[in-house]
Amino acid sequence: MENFDFVSPTEFVFGRGAEEQVGQKLAERGARRVLVHFGGESARESGLIDRVCASLDAAGIEHLELGGVRPNPEIGLIRQAVALCKEAGVDWVLAVGGGSVIDSAKAVANGACIDGDVWELFETKRSNPDVLPIAVVLTIPAAGSEASKNAVVSNDELGRKTGYGSDAQRPRLAFMNPELTFTLPPFQTAAGLTDMFAHLLERFFDDYGAVPVTDNLNLSLMRTIRAEAPRVLVEPDDYDARANIMWAGMLCHQGLAGLGRHEDWATHALEHELSALDPSITHGAGLAVMFPAWMEYVCEQNPARFAHYGREVFGLAPTGDARADALSAIDETRAFFASLGMPTTLAELGVGEDDIPRMLPTLRANKGEAFGSMRRLTLEDAAAIYRLAL
Repeated sequence: MENFDFVSPTEFVFGRGAEEQVGQKLAERGARRVLVHFGGESARESGLIDRVCASLDAAGIEHLELGGVRPNPEIGLIRQAVALCKEAGVDWVLAVGGGSVIDSAKAVANGACIDGDVWELFETKRSNPDVLPIAVVLTIPAAGSEASKNAVVSNDELGRKTGYGSDAQRPRLAFMNPELTFTLPPFQTAAGLTDMFAHLLERFFDDYGAVPVTDNLNLSLMRTIRAEAPRVLVEPDDYDARANIMWAGMLCHQGLAGLGRHEDWATHALEHELSALDPSITHGAGLAVMFPAWMEYVCEQNPARFAHYGREVFGLAPTGDARADALSAIDETRAFFASLGMPTTLAELGVGEDDIPRMLPTLRANKGEAFGSMRRLTLEDAAAIYRLAL
């Protein structure tokens, strides 16, 4: 087991009606003026924004609202929110939504406490310990951003999508009511399930040996997602299934599932270029295409690891041929994503051979000349994996 530092400051308020405690919990922590940050009008039309704001009013907490966060949150709106926070003296940022809204809120919370442009923080990755405290009302279980140290944002002008990680931006409070996910469209639910599963794959496959305590937590979460995925798609108002998925999504990306390992994250880097190329590409859908392609490309590094994954997650019987078992595990992974309604090729996402050279310069800008852990990938490797995914 590798050495590690791990910080998890988030208080979780989980269950039916969790969002009704927003005002009380924020008041207990001294909040006086809050930015309520959210995405589209569905959050308002459902009555959720009104309920959250009523809870803040009841606790005597002033609040401002700024919606409009899109999937793959863009730096332009973040800059507007930063200016609003500085002008109004905001002391907490409350994200109401899924991963994109939470990541936008994290960027805002950083930008409100620094001089200069917040995009510079994402480009340089410099440390910033001064961050407004963040709270979350989660509506889309997928990214795990409600407890993670990471945020990913886009800059359309530069054609860039990049991330920033800091324990200082881990949310302090996460309100998690599975009932808020009952009305999610099937595609959004499926993309979220894929994103969760991909977070586990990034941690399970690297250049390190077995770490049983971490590995078994990781494998258990994979099995749980596989078991609950059909239930939530067939019965979207199944509270227990939604609750298991919501809690699993947090555990997939909070950090516990990778402790003591190096982790890989090459596939996320490859997918980020897809959704930077076309922001309409859903992150989970891009991952569903790229992960099996990456697995095929690197599995020779450690076929026994892939075979072990296939046995533990998909119940595949060993044949005595580790390479054949590894390929079977990859086939099962692709089939699992397809069973959720996810795409299996880049063509289904509208990405073709001619787009590959367009993505490589920004991939280099984000990740350098080599990236990944299980196998160090060059830009030539990246192009080959994109071609495998076509």
